[in-house]
Amino acid sequence: MENISLEKGKLESLYEHTIALSRYARARQKNIKREFKSDGSVLTETDLYISKEISKMIKKLFPFANVISEEDESEFNPESPYTFILDPIDGTDVYSQGMPSFATALGILDKDRNPVGAIICAPRFGIGEEELSIRLFPGEECFINSEILVSGEKDDEIRQIMMTSHDIARYDFSAFDGKIRTIGSSILHIISPVIFPQIDAAITQPCYAWDIAASHAVLRHYGMDIFYSDGTGLEYSDDMLIGRKKCRGTTYSSTREKAYHLMRLVPFRP
Repeated sequence: MENISLEKGKLESLYEHTIALSRYARARQKNIKREFKSDGSVLTETDLYISKEISKMIKKLFPFANVISEEDESEFNPESPYTFILDPIDGTDVYSQGMPSFATALGILDKDRNPVGAIICAPRFGIGEEELSIRLFPGEECFINSEILVSGEKDDEIRQIMMTSHDIARYDFSAFDGKIRTIGSSILHIISPVIFPQIDAAITQPCYAWDIAASHAVLRHYGMDIFYSDGTGLEYSDDMLIGRKKCRGTTYSSTREKAYHLMRLVPFRP
């Protein structure tokens, strides 16, 4: 397939549409009804609606691209130059209980499956503001709430980490005397080392591509990455993209040096 780029004007339209839909989720949250999938995970009508609307817009604007959504299966063309990975509501469990810290997340992979772009909208989670919106278009600067996101330098110490709440009892904290933070959205907690000056790293239990891709692109943009406990970097395998399976293990997100240090400091106990 010929080299095809993503037009900035179209990406901006997609960004605005995603923000509008995340605000729609916020407006509906008070009266939302919880349902459950066959695997026990939470589902709401809002998830399905946002998935349909964003997927439809991507296919209209970028018909050459793959679209992978948590709530909708579609064909995957390995020759496509880009793959959009959508989580209509990351943190559906907290969303369905009326809590904050949920997000609409859209990651972009290039043909080589490198995370190169992201749209993240959290309408009830901000940096001293009501909303958090992050925009990273391929090859562009990264913006947070319409301003360039400047991630400050940090020292080598690990004093605070962000974790997902599931399986927390299976980690050994005996050597860690810092603080542990946890919120309901994998996307938001993975991105925490970039947006919060005091958060040094994040630990995530095995999860799906749509729980990771958008934040992964932002981490990469700022010289950070996602690593498995054996030290190898997370890659988007056929199992994750086509098979729709979870990544193969616990991951640590930060700079390479801090991630490796955290693996030793807070090991996972199988």
